Amino acid sequence: MSKKTPLAAYEYDLICVGGGIMSATLALIAKLLDPSLKILILEKLGEVAKESSAAWNNSGTGHSALCELNYTPEEEDGSINIKKAIDICNQFEISKQFWSFLVRENLLDDPESFISHVPHHSWVSGKENADYLEKRYHKMQEHFMFESIHFTRDIDVMNEWFPLIMRERTPDEIMAASRIDRGTEINFGALTRKLFDILETKFDTPVQCNEEVKDIDPDQKDWSVEVKNTKTGKERQLEARHVFIGAGGGSLLLLQKVEIDEKDGYGGFPVSGEWLVCKNRDVIDQHQAKVYSKAGLGDPPMSTPHLDTRYIDGKRELLFGPFAGFSPKFLKEGSNLDLFKSISFKNIPSMLGAFWHNLPLTEYLIKQVAMSFSDRMDDLRKFVKDAKDEDWEVVVAGQRVQTIKRDEYEGGKLEFGTEVISSKDGTVTCLMGASPGASTAVKIMLDVFERAFPEVVNTEEGKARLNAIVPTYKTELNEALFKEHLEKSEEALGLKVAH
Repeated sequence: MSKKTPLAAYEYDLICVGGGIMSATLALIAKLLDPSLKILILEKLGEVAKESSAAWNNSGTGHSALCELNYTPEEEDGSINIKKAIDICNQFEISKQFWSFLVRENLLDDPESFISHVPHHSWVSGKENADYLEKRYHKMQEHFMFESIHFTRDIDVMNEWFPLIMRERTPDEIMAASRIDRGTEINFGALTRKLFDILETKFDTPVQCNEEVKDIDPDQKDWSVEVKNTKTGKERQLEARHVFIGAGGGSLLLLQKVEIDEKDGYGGFPVSGEWLVCKNRDVIDQHQAKVYSKAGLGDPPMSTPHLDTRYIDGKRELLFGPFAGFSPKFLKEGSNLDLFKSISFKNIPSMLGAFWHNLPLTEYLIKQVAMSFSDRMDDLRKFVKDAKDEDWEVVVAGQRVQTIKRDEYEGGKLEFGTEVISSKDGTVTCLMGASPGASTAVKIMLDVFERAFPEVVNTEEGKARLNAIVPTYKTELNEALFKEHLEKSEEALGLKVAH
């Protein structure tokens, strides 16, 4: 960092870099557990929730493993592994408990403005896929988290569940579907803005936009954070005991400037996204469901096609996708030099190893980039047979950076989930990766807070407060406990449905 005379010097317990769902969640958890903590949020853009948290930039699915088939793989012996599904479901229920607590404490109002009840379905075609889905149904039904699952091979039942998809289907088509009624649709942009509003109005925690963090350097026992105002160009240095980097795709470039050994070997592979969005209100009104299918053979988990009901800015919408693309940018409003800036001597082996062992992903992306609007419509017609070109348009979604990390055997490994990189003492933490990210933000940020502020969490008072906010965090769930808190969350968030 160049030596500058600071315009102002402040001491903060925690500085959060990035104005998305992760920073909002971490900061609010911190203030609820210890209101005396001095916290600052810095966002590069003019508003919060403009990148990955924005409604059009993500799927909006409350990822709880109710319909996502990549969380329930079939093993070599033919059995279905639901371990990851259980973990993801539990994490999402922790998020719902947190939001419910905020509602009951009159901190968060109007939950229907960010969360809605939309049933979750898995739908497949072909005998092999149908047999897999039936095995998955039986395995999931055995666990109390998923016992309300329904399964069918009956066209008439599927027509009741998602009539738009079943239009023009014939009895000789082999299909199968499962359904769990308690699924949710979430506007993470609206939720993020609400959480930041709580921080500013109830906890006197500033959220400063147009502030870009340029560097983070050690300064005796604290961290010195160099900040530049994107409008005025003025620079200042802030002091913080802890720094959280939650800048979405931009996190990697900032992490690489931080002097901690744990960053070594990390790289990133940017993937852009697009949706087909329906413009015909008559068609939109015929679908009230999230319907996920299987990714193509050899395709990455991010390619799982789904036809989703969404609620955005008070309107019901219908989206199909995602379609992947390539851009060297790490953020939607980033630079075309981002990818090249991220490559260093310390992560070249990881990058080359990940590339060599993920050639099918490269092939997949090349095919996706080459797709025309007509090609995308052909993919949609696998779901909606009579989809008309004039009823749909392409909307650019968010930019994701898939995490690349060192691997002892392959040199580098591409991670498709969410990755937390932390210094040994927990004073600097960085979040990278993608789905199920936002849906599991509360669990992830609780883990981050506990590592950064053990002195708050590990007291009797802290443990009691934490239990009041998220009762099942770090608790071994049983059926009675799960159902008790599921019911409480659904009541507080207005999600009550007949199971």
